[in-house]
Amino acid sequence: MEPSRTNPAEGKTRYAVCGLSRRAIGMFVRPLLKPDGTAGRGDFADGGEIVALLDVDQARLAAFNDRERVDLPGFGPDQFDTMISETRPDAVIVTGPDGSHADYLVRALEHDLDVICEKPMVIDCEQAKAVLAAERTSRGTVRVTHNSRYREPHQVMRRMIKDGWLGRITNVEFVHNLDTYHGTSYFYRWNRYRDQSGGLTITKAVHHFDLINWLLGDVPDQVFAYGALNYYGKNGAHNPSIKDGVDYDHDEQRRRDPYYQRWHVPGGEVRDDHLSGRDALPYDVQYPPGSSLYIYDDDIEIEDTYSAVVRYRSGASMSYSLNLSAAWEGYVLAINGTEGRIETTHYTAPDRCPFPATDRQPITYLPLFGERQVHETRRLPGSHNGSDLQLRQDLFTRQGAAAPDPLGLRASSREGALAVAVGEAMWRSVRSGAPVDIAALLDA
Repeated sequence: MEPSRTNPAEGKTRYAVCGLSRRAIGMFVRPLLKPDGTAGRGDFADGGEIVALLDVDQARLAAFNDRERVDLPGFGPDQFDTMISETRPDAVIVTGPDGSHADYLVRALEHDLDVICEKPMVIDCEQAKAVLAAERTSRGTVRVTHNSRYREPHQVMRRMIKDGWLGRITNVEFVHNLDTYHGTSYFYRWNRYRDQSGGLTITKAVHHFDLINWLLGDVPDQVFAYGALNYYGKNGAHNPSIKDGVDYDHDEQRRRDPYYQRWHVPGGEVRDDHLSGRDALPYDVQYPPGSSLYIYDDDIEIEDTYSAVVRYRSGASMSYSLNLSAAWEGYVLAINGTEGRIETTHYTAPDRCPFPATDRQPITYLPLFGERQVHETRRLPGSHNGSDLQLRQDLFTRQGAAAPDPLGLRASSREGALAVAVGEAMWRSVRSGAPVDIAALLDA
């Protein structure tokens, strides 16, 4: 018997969540919990409900239930089928570590369930092919939550391109920086391991590749890249052990480390901005007590700096730069076409910039034979400049789900796979020194 698609009594979609990450809690679980004074605002509880949580860390599940004063059934990774049969979800939300996504995607599709998956959809093209194959034989579908599409400035640029303001797109210039606060966070966590994250070109930069694929309405064709590990790992440029010729332990490295000194608050600790905060819960399985990860560890081998060129099927190209240790965080993006150019700069964290910065993000349009135009955009309230709220409205309200999608905001599994393919092609090109064809990675 197939699972019911809604709760007949309340007309709600029933969701099981695989991976109780901080992102899962803030983006999906709390907004779908019934408000009782402690369990979040429940902004979307009228249209959906959480019926199960699955995570490798059972203590984390128990702590979440206790803190939120709820009693959601908890399951381990080997209990996926049991979870489906006992709680009968209509859809599965996949929000665990990136390397865990593919297994839950495939298994949910085998149960003919729809899946909402955090980006990146998977961490390599072999996993992507498995997901696409499972979807072809399933009554379920995959939706990838590429929230960058929902940001107001990006929607403005998409409309300009779609409406022909630039003519035929010729090339893209995209520089993305993560500052010394945020950039380090990836090297404290599981993201530092390619077999768990795909490396930074996937676990992080898949945001950027999907954004450009979507803005251009184009398909990436070939990638050539250079990359290196410059700032982190045992040979990191600022590693106190290297500079002083002394094998310091982690505590002493921190005390002497300019990254730590830059963000240290007297009387407190510099904490990973992805793990700290009000939604922090035990991570004892993933990060066992007594274990210690630091940004100069010997086992870090993924790159932290990239320069690349991406060619698209239309003939357009993109020059792309990613730096995981910069003085300021944000991006500079320009898109050129036969009729003109649009350009914009985004400061992700103006309060962390070492210079005056704004949270405004105007779009400058320069027609090839006309006067410059500056188009202001809105900064909407909520996380990721309001894009998360818009995405939830699209996912969890009847009005959003039924609304037309003229800009193509809703990312499919195929689009999720293409973004991952650019990331994999990039690190493979770094390793081989040769261009990598996207079709060869995806067999299509």
